[in-house]
Amino acid sequence: MTLAVIPSRYGSSRFEGKPLAMIAGKPMIQRVYEQAKKSAVVTHVVVATDDERIANAVTGFGGHAVMTSANCRSGTDRVAETSGILGLQPDDIIINIQGDQPFFNPLTIDELLSPFACDPDLLMSTLAFKIVDEREIKDPKDVKVTFDKNGFALYFSRAQIPFPRDRETKADFYKHLGFYAYKKKFLDTLVSLPTGVCENIEKLEQLRVLEYGYRIKVVITPHDSPEIDLPIDLKRIETRLLNKLIS
Repeated sequence: MTLAVIPSRYGSSRFEGKPLAMIAGKPMIQRVYEQAKKSAVVTHVVVATDDERIANAVTGFGGHAVMTSANCRSGTDRVAETSGILGLQPDDIIINIQGDQPFFNPLTIDELLSPFACDPDLLMSTLAFKIVDEREIKDPKDVKVTFDKNGFALYFSRAQIPFPRDRETKADFYKHLGFYAYKKKFLDTLVSLPTGVCENIEKLEQLRVLEYGYRIKVVITPHDSPEIDLPIDLKRIETRLLNKLIS
């Protein structure tokens, strides 16, 4: 079984109620859910939340919502709890889809899962996109990732990485898109680990994996996935959608 989980919470210091924000006539959580359903490799899609307003919105558009604990430390913990509620097996693959990226390309899910077919021992993968907008290189809201020659993550940061010491040095920079795939047995291990030092400093939960000596396969995708962080982002995303529909 391949389960896609969209962790979703109502409370947010920067944008309260974000999952229910309307984008071109539909709540954002519905937009994300519908994109996930388009993936040919996903068996089942659920929204994991601790808020009845979100759960009611999901069931209202015909989706599947799972109520989870209000004490989840992160979205990853919410995904892990959901996989247990639904009775997944140790080798089942679970996909963590960000609830604030409403127009991601469903093909990225195929790309995210592709390394598992080549490496039966792989435990976790994620996505990265080569940055084309120079603003994102230094913007702390856009997480950057570096990886080794075999495509495994070296570090994730809100800072510019790598940092060219010499200005004339040319380098490619990659943005982390925040989609994950895990074997259930590893996801259970991950949520049992204490919060890492770098994870706490950068506020990036994927750093917990690296801090405890595990590996994350990074898949480079040609498909960007703009996210909504603040209310001001809604208009930009909505305009992008409407322009696409018109063209």
